[in-house]
Amino acid sequence: MKKWVYWAILAILIPAGADYVQAGEATNLKVGYLPASGHGKIFVAYERGYFKEEGFDAELISFINSADGIAAIRSGKIDVGGFGTVAPLLQISTGADLRIIGGLMGTDSAILAMGEKADSIKTVSDLRGLRVATVRMASGDAVLRGALLEAGLSWKDDLEIFELKSPGAVIEAIKNGQVDAGMVWGPHDVAALAQGLKIVLISDDMYPGHPCCRLAVTGEEYEQDLDKWKRFLRALLKAERYAFTGGVAHQRQVVEDISKYAPLDTKLIDQSYYHSHLDQSTDPNASGVLTMWEVVKAVGFAQKDENISRFIEIAAYREALESLLAEEPDDAYWKNLKPVFEERDTGNYGGGRAQP
Repeated sequence: MKKWVYWAILAILIPAGADYVQAGEATNLKVGYLPASGHGKIFVAYERGYFKEEGFDAELISFINSADGIAAIRSGKIDVGGFGTVAPLLQISTGADLRIIGGLMGTDSAILAMGEKADSIKTVSDLRGLRVATVRMASGDAVLRGALLEAGLSWKDDLEIFELKSPGAVIEAIKNGQVDAGMVWGPHDVAALAQGLKIVLISDDMYPGHPCCRLAVTGEEYEQDLDKWKRFLRALLKAERYAFTGGVAHQRQVVEDISKYAPLDTKLIDQSYYHSHLDQSTDPNASGVLTMWEVVKAVGFAQKDENISRFIEIAAYREALESLLAEEPDDAYWKNLKPVFEERDTGNYGGGRAQP
């Protein structure tokens, strides 16, 4: 069959706006994640076939903390990853050319304690004089230190902060009495309840609506192929819509998908994924990232000041959302995302400088 005949037939058979990637080899894509319920969109996109629909042969790679994940992006071991907001910001402040292209989740961190200590902690000020564990470069860590600063406390002088490697290590340190309290994220906070710990403070109360894990790539990766990242974000947006439409049937499937990567009881996953203190937007939330940058500077984390807005790329997300709206103009889910994007991401973002 002649090529022009083949393509003419194909054009008739495939409806306009269908999810279709031109024939050819799929793009290999290594995606980094944390084994947390908040990263559920990645798992759903993989398990429901959305990465394949967008032309990717995806491989999911697990990390136990954001610092290790960002290091893997910089070294080229993975192409993209969803890690805490603080990690890419700190790397950018030391000269790394990283680009934030979207979001996985927001808020969803909590401070845990046990026994009498838990009963005595009502506000951030009650942490004065205590030993508090955090996970290095986690968003909740920066939120905690910023909240301490706003409460008039010095995180260096008024309490002891211990930076541990994982939420599991934080929980064990609390249980063993090595620390008085600790900051973790979901579903580890919910799982800890069965071990006798209590949630005493949540990050959403300390810094309402704060962004957490952002999707990051290197500047070179981003600039080489904008369409690649548009398709990647389309896959995640489809996963986001699947998770929050379709009622109980979809909810059960999402919990099952997440359980393959965050090995916890499905009831715990359901509680942690579908609760009011977890923002699931794929939106980059540029304004939230800039506010987090101010917190990072205020608590003394940043090596130097930097125009972070140059490293927040909104074009791929904007094109992903607009393309989905063009395909399904009457879809309520896509229409509701447009004003959220306009509220969070209006401004001059993108155009980071090349790596020196």
